[in-house]
Amino acid sequence: MRRRGRHGADEHGAAVDLTTRVGSVTLANPVLTASGTAGHGDELGRYVDLGAIGAMVVKSISVDPWPGNPAPRVHETAAGMINSVGLQGRGVQHWLDVELPPLIASGATVVASIWGTTVADYARAADLLAAAPPEVVAVEVNVSCPNHHDRDRMFAHAPDTTAEVIEATAGCGRPRWAKLSPNVTDLVSIARAAAEAGAEAVTLINTVMGMVIDLEQRRPLLGGGGGGLSGPAIHPVAVRAVFDVHRALPDLPIVGVGGVATATDAVELLLAGASAVQVGTATFAEPRTVEHVRDGVRAWCRRHGVADVNELVGAAHG
Repeated sequence: MRRRGRHGADEHGAAVDLTTRVGSVTLANPVLTASGTAGHGDELGRYVDLGAIGAMVVKSISVDPWPGNPAPRVHETAAGMINSVGLQGRGVQHWLDVELPPLIASGATVVASIWGTTVADYARAADLLAAAPPEVVAVEVNVSCPNHHDRDRMFAHAPDTTAEVIEATAGCGRPRWAKLSPNVTDLVSIARAAAEAGAEAVTLINTVMGMVIDLEQRRPLLGGGGGGLSGPAIHPVAVRAVFDVHRALPDLPIVGVGGVATATDAVELLLAGASAVQVGTATFAEPRTVEHVRDGVRAWCRRHGVADVNELVGAAHG
């Protein structure tokens, strides 16, 4: 068995420092889980050492319990999956009281994720999170889930509504990351509005709107009608979104997400301008993917003579 040093060195290679920063938040490494794919608590802990990944970003929770969408909720596609889970959860207070303690006990660094149907809902959720323990290092404000029951009023589809939600969530008392949608024509303007409203970082991207038709029933297959497409199919969309936003707003930290299944997927997002990446859909097939990606990034850096992973951030811009 190889022995590793503090920054991941072993007897066969030089040390690589994977420590990264997302705004004011320092993480041990840049590989996180993606909200919606690893549960609200320590479910992934039976497969992964949650204390050894960058952070556990939990499934988005609303201030009140929410039942989600009717079944079927998930369907495999040619290059990923489409889901219409609909943000099911038992509410922020239940998360704080029941689901968060075992997650903290696992040693995880935690990023909460919140959503709402109104700006007031977001504000109430954020205010409750002010009482969270310090292991909750940031709050990802999900303004962009395509499975929201009112898709025509998705907050992330306009700069002003995005800004309104971000401003309303200041009560959480923690850095906020605005999770934005790729289903827009001008993502840069929305990212700028989020930053100006108080977001320390943006998470790019959420799922791409899609639909599957049941050929026998001749109607949408998912219980919620349409759904969110994720997985390898959307990875180039995520890379382009990160690249464009970093080029326009180079001082705004970005968390890149979308189709990350390998170390090279992660490195590509870092080169485009992300400071950290999230692994989501791939964990359904292999729950240990988040660890494999982290170790793979370290190995990639070692092979390419990169001593500090931050050297990669935005390097594709020249």
